[in-house]
Amino acid sequence: MTKTNVMRLLDAAGIVYQAGSYEVDENDLSGSHAADLMGVDHDAMYKTLVLKGEKKGYVVCCIPVDEELDLKKVAKAAGEKKVEMIHVKDMLAVTGYIRGGCSPVGMKKQYPTYIEETAQLYDRITVSAGQRGVQVTLNPEDLRRYVEAEFVPLI
Repeated sequence: MTKTNVMRLLDAAGIVYQAGSYEVDENDLSGSHAADLMGVDHDAMYKTLVLKGEKKGYVVCCIPVDEELDLKKVAKAAGEKKVEMIHVKDMLAVTGYIRGGCSPVGMKKQYPTYIEETAQLYDRITVSAGQRGVQVTLNPEDLRRYVEAEFVPLI
């Protein structure tokens, strides 16, 4: 497996992770499908979502793949009145990643990042390695520290 930029950044930071891959199905880019193909517990595989607030700009959230964001909880965490998901067509320009391959690690800019607090229940969680079909599994506290995130209720 070729190292992704996410893996190179984690290596440089001395963060231990395991890389994994799966066959991409362009008709089903869901995190649930990826978790099934990798044999990972859905509650321990996290998808990365990008939102925009009215005042402070972009916000990154990581939540379990089967869950949906509570926009009010995200707005509260971000200190915004209201937040909304960015459009898929804006994903690459904002983050440097495409849908199905968005990682909280190594975005174009460091955005405020929030990880669903339930991540703390696991020794390891899985997030995208920055491209479709490739994931990294790592300690949630290591991820939180690296991306300067907060554990907050998001779902």
